[in-house]
Order: sequence, then structure tokens, then C-alpha cells
Amino acid sequence: MTRYVERFNTGERVLHWFVTMTFFTQILSGIGLFSRLFVGYFDLFGGGQGAILVHKYAGVLFLASSLLLFLNHRKEISVLDDDDRFWLSRLGGYLSRGHFEENNGKFNAGQKLFGMFMGASTVFLGITGLIIWWPLAFPRGIVQISLLIHGLIFVLFFMLVILHVYLATIGNPGTLDGMIWGRVTRLWAKKHHPKWYKERAGQEKTT
Repeated sequence: MTRYVERFNTGERVLHWFVTMTFFTQILSGIGLFSRLFVGYFDLFGGGQGAILVHKYAGVLFLASSLLLFLNHRKEISVLDDDDRFWLSRLGGYLSRGHFEENNGKFNAGQKLFGMFMGASTVFLGITGLIIWWPLAFPRGIVQISLLIHGLIFVLFFMLVILHVYLATIGNPGTLDGMIWGRVTRLWAKKHHPKWYKERAGQEKTT
């Protein structure tokens, strides 16, 4: 038995990083539209028109890949059990100095909620983005509301992504290995996702 256990296969990792790439491409190409303070980022795309064009088509790629990522994991993230509710009641132990005994499946409750938010917000970003793309095809009021919703979801999404990156790196060392190499140490798995590790260990014994 090796000291590692597979966490994500190649297809899952490629899809995750593709979503990440398109998301940050959208940020760089669209943040100048969000505030005049960031119009300098348009230069990365040859000017405002180039940035808008990149933003639109990166948005289509993000919409498709993000929804595919959500659908791939929907069974694992769409149900909160008693262990998840306990995790939420203690906020994952992040705000406590005492020992916190986790009993997570493949994803903890925070990751599940982030996944569900990501799926829902992707749909809203896609709908409002299409309305903004063709503003003359819709009533002025609908376009204005879409601009507001699009911007608000972007801000919230970006804040949660920053938190997600922190927790996957500095907050929980060893977590990022699963998304880079596809594997994590058994010690990490037993500590952070013991219920999932027991399932994996049982599968290994039967193969």
C-alpha cells in the first residue's frame, strides 16, 4: 500500500483548471468595465474592444465548463448530512483553537455550499451576461437590472474564490496536491476527509 490515495482523476483536474483559467480571464478582461480604476487592464487585450470580445467568449467557455464541473459533482455536493451540519455548526473548526474532529465525505460542508453557489451563480451570470451582450433585444429596465445582478454576483463570486484558494493552500496544507497531482497522502485524507478515506480504502481492498 502506497502512502498516497487518488483524490481526483485527470479529467476532473483538467476541467477544474480550465474553469479557473476562464474565470480569471473574465476578471482581467472585464474588471475595466466594472470600474474606471481598472481600465488599464484593457491593454492586456489590445484595448477596450478587444477586452470586451475576450470577456464575451471567455464567458461562454466559463459557463459551459463551470456547469459541467457542477454536474460532474452534483451527487457529492447536493446533499448535506448530519456530519455536514455538525461541520457548519462549528464552522469547520476554523474559528476555534480546540480540537475539531472532522468526519467529512469527499467534500466538507463548506466545499459543498461553495459548489452549489458556483452552479447557481454560473447560471445567473450566464443569463445576465447574455442580456448585457444583446442589450437592444431587451427592455432598458431588464438590462439595468442584469448589469446590477451581474456585478453583485461577480463581487461575491470573486470573494469566495479568494477564500477557496486560501483554504486550499495556506489554510489546509496538502489540499492543493489533490488538484495538481491527483493524489493526497493517506494521513491528510484520514485527517480531513475520514469518511471518504474509509470508502476509498474499502474499494482498494476489493480490487
